[in-house]
Amino acid sequence: METPETTSWPPKHEVLGVSISATTYEEAVETVMRAAKQREQAVVSLHAVHALVTASRDGGLRDAVNRFEMVAPDGQPVRWALNWLYRTGLQERVYGPELMLRLCRQAESQGVSIYLYGSTKPVLAALQAELAERYPDLKIAGGESPPFRPLTEEEDLAVVERINKSGAAIVFVGLGAPKQDLFAHAHRGRVAAVQVCVGAAFDFHAGTLKMAPPWMQRAGLEWAYRLLREPRRLWRRYLVTNSIFAARLATALARKTFTRSQRLSERLSKEGTP
Repeated sequence: METPETTSWPPKHEVLGVSISATTYEEAVETVMRAAKQREQAVVSLHAVHALVTASRDGGLRDAVNRFEMVAPDGQPVRWALNWLYRTGLQERVYGPELMLRLCRQAESQGVSIYLYGSTKPVLAALQAELAERYPDLKIAGGESPPFRPLTEEEDLAVVERINKSGAAIVFVGLGAPKQDLFAHAHRGRVAAVQVCVGAAFDFHAGTLKMAPPWMQRAGLEWAYRLLREPRRLWRRYLVTNSIFAARLATALARKTFTRSQRLSERLSKEGTP
């Protein structure tokens, strides 16, 4: 009996010190489903500007995230950064809530079971009802809302046991960044599934949060929409992280442009040497 090949994950590029995967919805779904069906243990996360900047400023978190099998560009500015810095030619971002639905659709059709971990009990109940309505044959092996405090060692062991006993091949983690990334990293090699960190997707699909209009999403203004809805909670987050991202990306672009110009000059100089 042949041993299945290990899943090949999309290539990564460094953006502000964080390794971001240059990938598309189609590639991401295909790759996650292949890993899930082969019962591989992997971690997938999706980073918008806030998550990216947060990881770039925390060495421990950055090291953890850079070990993930895939970190997709959840925000348009992150996609733009990949295109500007590395000419990846990505036409769209890989948005966590949308990726979650596409994975659930494929999981339903391919008989792969999922597990839901995160948010509150009411949100989780609403999410399960919504997914059951959208995908009647989807196997939801389990779901739970963790307490808003660190788990004890006994609780943590019990969580791992419940997830693994459920038989789920995909675990959607909806704890928000960076908490979900830290959770996924802490359970690498222990949770026998592909962990997919999807941020606020639980709340969006449960109907407790509204998504930004499509035109704002395409323009990279989702942060502005969320800021208008929750100004007191989010103003500091976006003021700080957006400013840091813009400044550091501008520096990286300037450095990249200078390096390319220098290489071009050197090449032209060599070609002109008799």
